[in-house]
Amino acid sequence: MTHETANRQRIVPAEAAGEGALPPDGVLAGDSVALVRSLPSASVHLILSDIPYGIGAEDWDVLHTNTNSAYLGASPAQAKAGAVFKKRGKPINGWSEADRAIPREYYDWCLTWAPEWLRVLKPGGSALVFAGRRLAHRCVAAMEDSGFSYKDMLAWMRARAPHRAQRLSAVYERRGDAAAARTWDGWRVGNLRPTFEPVLWLTKPYRIGATLADNALIHGVGAYNQEALMQYVSGPENVLDMGFAPKEGGLHPTQKPVRLMQALIELTTQEGQTVLDPFCGSGTTLVAAKALKRRFIGFEADETYVETARKRLRDEG
Repeated sequence: MTHETANRQRIVPAEAAGEGALPPDGVLAGDSVALVRSLPSASVHLILSDIPYGIGAEDWDVLHTNTNSAYLGASPAQAKAGAVFKKRGKPINGWSEADRAIPREYYDWCLTWAPEWLRVLKPGGSALVFAGRRLAHRCVAAMEDSGFSYKDMLAWMRARAPHRAQRLSAVYERRGDAAAARTWDGWRVGNLRPTFEPVLWLTKPYRIGATLADNALIHGVGAYNQEALMQYVSGPENVLDMGFAPKEGGLHPTQKPVRLMQALIELTTQEGQTVLDPFCGSGTTLVAAKALKRRFIGFEADETYVETARKRLRDEG
């Protein structure tokens, strides 16, 4: 098989929308994978979503099958540290051999929705995905293996980034080993401060033999609006430095700023086009899309967040 033939088999061709129509603008409660399957093919211009990261931040973020009685628990040290350390995750090397399978299981989870995302996007349409630094590569691989093209990784600079690195010397001090504490003074256990979050930028391939300019005329997507982006940032760069407006946060553990979502929507779509968020949480993507006169569809499994998102959309007017 030639390289060209392999690519032709991998790429899903442009297709007309399937049976049925898009639902009205708003939020639907239910399983994301099943709800995306209900959408017509090639009907969405942009998928913008802050997906679960698979790192065990909350119960809904546990996307693997192995269990451990200490997982998602809390220790006295965590309680003392405050809300930042609410729950205990797993160390990178795990507590068991089964823990080493977590990245692969995250890849498998991404494969449950990536092919459907590809199907519902218009040719040339973008999928902008917030993914955790630790397992983002597994998400990219699953989406590429489903037919997406990996365009870029953007970096959202977080204004508030908790630092969770414990002093190694403190561990030895608790053990009563003063010599080891002196030797390892200044060393830490954990990671550097996570000041950026990856935003994966993937696209649905357009028809082989066509140009991007052709695709933009036919499907209305494929290029990016640099002039619109410059309303939000100082230069046409892949680093997005923007924080929350006053009193904006606190609606969801992984909430993102409305202004950030607006920048990404304006980067890739035009007024009247459709933005889909299959994991919409408290509805920030939808609020941003509504303000920018885009159509918007959100799916969310948690009824509490569904109501939060609906209230925000009502308040948007």
